Amino acid sequence: MTPDRRDFWFLPLGGCGEIGMNMNLYGHDDQWLMVDCGVTFRDPDGTNNTGYHVQMADPNFISSRPEQLQGLLLTHAHEDHIGAVPHLWPQLKCPVYAGEFTAEMLRRKLVEHNLVDKVPIRIVAPGDRFDIGAFDVEWVPHTHSIPDPCGLVIRTAAGSAFHTADWKLDKAPQVGHQFSADHYQNIGAAGINAMICDSTCADVPGHSLSEGDLIDGLTEQVLAAQGRVIVACFGSNIARLNTLASIAISSHRHLGLLGRSLINTVSAARSVGLWEHKETLVDAEHLGYLPRHTVLLVATGSQGEPRTALNRLSNDRFQHLSLDAGDTVIYSARAIPGNEDAIEQTNERLRGLGVNIVTPDSTNKPIHASGHPSADELSKLYEWVKPTLLIPVHGETHHMESQSKLAKQSGIRHQLCGKNGDLFRIAPSTSIQRDAVQCARLGVGRKGLQQIK
Repeated sequence: MTPDRRDFWFLPLGGCGEIGMNMNLYGHDDQWLMVDCGVTFRDPDGTNNTGYHVQMADPNFISSRPEQLQGLLLTHAHEDHIGAVPHLWPQLKCPVYAGEFTAEMLRRKLVEHNLVDKVPIRIVAPGDRFDIGAFDVEWVPHTHSIPDPCGLVIRTAAGSAFHTADWKLDKAPQVGHQFSADHYQNIGAAGINAMICDSTCADVPGHSLSEGDLIDGLTEQVLAAQGRVIVACFGSNIARLNTLASIAISSHRHLGLLGRSLINTVSAARSVGLWEHKETLVDAEHLGYLPRHTVLLVATGSQGEPRTALNRLSNDRFQHLSLDAGDTVIYSARAIPGNEDAIEQTNERLRGLGVNIVTPDSTNKPIHASGHPSADELSKLYEWVKPTLLIPVHGETHHMESQSKLAKQSGIRHQLCGKNGDLFRIAPSTSIQRDAVQCARLGVGRKGLQQIK
């Protein structure tokens, strides 16, 4: 199955009909581009009953024809977009393109796999536009819950597509670049055949909150707490971490980071100039000696994941610190579908310790903002870009169906809703070939990658 010069195809191998594990291919003129190469940490039903904690899409379709793969484009540094690169690059062996922060996060992963000197990484900046094989690629600045996010306009002689990846319209992102309405409108004015778009919050009405909207709510909760404060959030959200660092200063608390991924992310942000706080963080081994009311901790584990800092704290198995009755855990995150039971189990253990729990649903002021667009933002982007065809991705079936319905209501002529392995023909005609490619999963096991049955 190979596209010729008249064809422009989109083929998702992961992330279409599910949350995470994103892996996408664009095909034209005997060539392919891969966009993102991520992992997931759970099974589709959330039970992890395969025994593999880390899973990813099987790239066999493209790794079996490596001479056709022109490059791997990474839109941002979330695990579900870059986490599989160290595992799969030896099969792909292609150039990798990424923004500065994304590339820094990737390098740290490659060091662990002894690949840092083998993988060719080209740093790109928002707004860059250049050819990769038969593809003309433009990097479009977005806002999201991580620094350095970009969408991609992929143009060919046969047709064009705007691959949004993860995005939102955040007017106060706090850290990193902003989006440009003019840029989006210029893309639309030049003409776009298809928009392949994030569906994660397509069923949520209105407009997502800005990162800047959270400062008051988080400050209020920290000031009201009597003992230690532990904030559980996604460690990749440098804007949220910067906000919490500022709150630590204003509330006269010492800031501590609990969890390897948090510490690594802040180190990467500092190395590329995205961490504005020059003061030294308190080392974890010292936190247990500080007066409880002087400590503000940020911890991994907002999704109830095993082996994370919050999980270990809830089991009283964290090496340097134990929680006491009257301490407060603030969830500056919402549950990813499928993780609800694991989060509740963590909370039951925390309540058993006498810890107060604050969630986004229990506060008057917001303490969490999604990194994905709600319905009004999707409608606005449709208005600016004016695609002929909408292909929803990045979501479970009901998310994608919600976006298809919204796109139709917004006047987009065609919508194609499918799943991993379906071939979406963007040009010369619009169609979908169901189950064109067999999709499988790989799990990270003791003996390397294993096919998941």
